Amino acid sequence: MPIREATPDDWPRIWPFWHRIVAAGETYAWDRDTSEEDARSLWMHPAKRVYVTEDETGAVVASAYLTPNYAGPAARVANAGFMVDPDRAGRGTGRALAEHVLAAARAEGYRGMVFNAVVETNPAVGLWTSLGFTILGTVPDAFEHPRHGRVGLHVMHRAL
Repeated sequence: MPIREATPDDWPRIWPFWHRIVAAGETYAWDRDTSEEDARSLWMHPAKRVYVTEDETGAVVASAYLTPNYAGPAARVANAGFMVDPDRAGRGTGRALAEHVLAAARAEGYRGMVFNAVVETNPAVGLWTSLGFTILGTVPDAFEHPRHGRVGLHVMHRAL
């Protein structure tokens, strides 16, 4: 499945699944009512390197960004965000995109990657641990999950 850097023209193809995922309120600590304009600013920010995954028809089915997690002397630690169209889940798209972004982060000279707020009930926790991430800690009862109530947020890390 082709993975490439996103262009501004990709946003209209990212927004439908971005909105669906954030509005569900199960995996991202962003306002469920985030406007499209604000979402675009969050995801397509110029400081981020954004990627898209296309299926065999050329449809965008996933996206990720890569950015420094910190600034200044700690800027060699990366952060990333990943979204896979829920209709395309379970097909290896997330793993392929994650492997691509990890390789890109290493190539750009990052020494590690941190996820600051992984909802502990997110099925992606299994993916991240299988890719070598460890849970550094969990902030208890930090996330209001629409089905599970208050759940923790993991801080996860992997050396690159």
